[in-house]
Amino acid sequence: MGALLSCLQRADNPSLPLTFPSVQLHANEDGENFSMRRTLHKIFSTVYNTASDFSTSILKSCSAEDDETPIRSGQHGVEFLPVGIETVTFSLDHIKQIKSKLGVTLNDVITGTIFLGTRLYMETLSPGSGSANSTSLVLLNTRVFAGYKSIEEMVRPNAELPWGNHFAFLTIPLPKLRDAGAENPLQFVFKAREIIKRKRMSSFAVYLTAKYLQLVSKFRGAQGASKYIHGTMMNTSMGITNVMGPIEQMALASHPVKGLYFVVTGAPQSLMVGVMSYAGKLRVAVMVEKDFIDPRKLKSHIEHAFDLIFKAACSSRTPPLAN
Repeated sequence: MGALLSCLQRADNPSLPLTFPSVQLHANEDGENFSMRRTLHKIFSTVYNTASDFSTSILKSCSAEDDETPIRSGQHGVEFLPVGIETVTFSLDHIKQIKSKLGVTLNDVITGTIFLGTRLYMETLSPGSGSANSTSLVLLNTRVFAGYKSIEEMVRPNAELPWGNHFAFLTIPLPKLRDAGAENPLQFVFKAREIIKRKRMSSFAVYLTAKYLQLVSKFRGAQGASKYIHGTMMNTSMGITNVMGPIEQMALASHPVKGLYFVVTGAPQSLMVGVMSYAGKLRVAVMVEKDFIDPRKLKSHIEHAFDLIFKAACSSRTPPLAN
């Protein structure tokens, strides 16, 4: 993405750099309350969650498969089959309204929307599959430094942000319709928040997975690392990744860029989702296995899920969650 952005300029003033949404660091929610009991509980909880999440990640790469559902064909070589792509655009202002009403993050809102829309699509095509065992593989950037660098900066000797991908996986089980409740769409947002927050704040599995990938690559080569990644993706139902795009409109060779999206290609999954913010909009792209998943119908369910969540949030009298 850095290579692409280095070729683009601000449409309003090419002499100014592109700016991106600020990344908020999560402060300690316990404040100064560091009692011995609370500290010990947090330590044991972190150790347990880390071991559980890391072992789940390893199992997903070799043996633990998701159920075959309307979003997972389980067909070998799915990455070589034709695909279909659809995109849906949401207003960031509307997403921020939901965020403020519920006291959650933007990622919680859009993740809950995607999960609910996906489950509704599954249930429509195959009644009962809305509660099947399905896992989403979230691809995370593990670079230490925030923001983007130009190609020239990345290829310099001893660059603080060198060229290359640095990522890890986060396995997120899709909330089930029977558990979250289709009649209460906000539960998908809260459930997504609960799972992601626990894995982010009370587990080091993401970093262990990243280190494990580095070790596998070092001792078994790129082929060994690729085998691990391929196995993990093949055994899960869908992949999700997101990118923060610039706040201002961009231009390529003085031609304004009206919109853009991205999606990870070549993955052994029937469904891959890419999320990108750009100039006040958030665009969700779905890439699906052609003739197995109907991309237009899936898009329609995601739009419907967002409408359900937006209406429920705006009419909700529940006080916002504490951050």
